[in-house]
Amino acid sequence: MVDIPYRRELEFSYGTVAHIAPGIRRVIANNPGPFTFHGTGTYILGTGQVAVIDPGPDDEAHIDAILNALDGEEVSHILVTHTHMDHSPGCRLLQAKTGAPTYAYGPHGAGKMEQGVQVEEGGDMDFDPDHLVKHGDIIRGKDWTVECVYTPGHTSNHLCFALQEQKALFTGDHVMGWSTSIISPPDGDMAAYMDSLQLLLDRDDEVYWPTHGPSIIDPKTHVQAYIDHRLDRERQIIECIKQGTHHIREMVPLMYKDTPEFMYPAAARSVLAAMENLVRNQQVRVGGEGDGTSMGMDSAYDLA
Repeated sequence: MVDIPYRRELEFSYGTVAHIAPGIRRVIANNPGPFTFHGTGTYILGTGQVAVIDPGPDDEAHIDAILNALDGEEVSHILVTHTHMDHSPGCRLLQAKTGAPTYAYGPHGAGKMEQGVQVEEGGDMDFDPDHLVKHGDIIRGKDWTVECVYTPGHTSNHLCFALQEQKALFTGDHVMGWSTSIISPPDGDMAAYMDSLQLLLDRDDEVYWPTHGPSIIDPKTHVQAYIDHRLDRERQIIECIKQGTHHIREMVPLMYKDTPEFMYPAAARSVLAAMENLVRNQQVRVGGEGDGTSMGMDSAYDLA
């Protein structure tokens, strides 16, 4: 197995602001869980007129904590990495109190719907950004400059935001220090995710600030480990098939021996995403249920 250099130590208090780097503050929402770690970390960029990245869940107490941290400053921009329920619903509460516009790639599933793929509900289906931004767009504040970096994979509308003054990248759920990211089709896409990891590997950011957990201080090493980990999962799938295991639900306990069973459904979604990539690359073929051409949890897979 690939050794990912996880960082999980984090000192914080819910509802209080931490000054974590010049021009960067963070307030962590009290929504801990198996997918959010300690909770959603909302970032505040700049001083006086500030940007807020990922206001988090629909949590009045968290929004009040963000505003209390500003001490009279103005929120001029709300930036959203993606539309999972622990990231964007807080926009409505924050906008109601500040009037600040939202900036994002698009509504939930935007990167798939433009390809004609209908995504399932489960994200923040009510979010519709005031301003659509794309890869390479620059958003400027009074004392901060952010470059938009389009990184689909975890979701089809996922963006990272690069603070140019600090060479710091706010990575949302694309790359995290405490865990890998779940890729769940149809909105999640492993091929897009791998391409997005390579995109980050080619950049020169010096530090990552994920929405969950502590910073990543050696970005290139961490991203390369992420890539190697996903390639290792593909090798495990091929080995399972060689050994006579042809269904995803049977593969998961073999591939995730150190993972609690309650996480198996989420792991199965990531295995499905990896399987889609293997089929796309003509390393694996799909058969089994129906006409043998549609991929799913109940399909049987074999080597191509």
